[in-house]
Amino acid sequence: MHHSPRCGARTRSGISCCSPAMPNGRCRMHGGASPGAPKGPRNGMYRHGRYTAEAVATRRELREWLRLIRQVAEGVG
Repeated sequence: MHHSPRCGARTRSGISCCSPAMPNGRCRMHGGASPGAPKGPRNGMYRHGRYTAEAVATRRELREWLRLIRQVAEGVG
């Protein structure tokens, strides 16, 4: 255990993590993002529809349009 490879990820205090690494090169705390909850109606995401992929994409597109409008308005005024 003492000679096993170490994780090496940066901790919040700024030093390297000293926990033993898993096969992916990081420890159990710094192993990376989880795949998340299941997609679709199995997870209850259609209760109100706010977080569906289509709704999120629409909001992103609207935000981009607003950014462009603000840039144009600043350039004119």
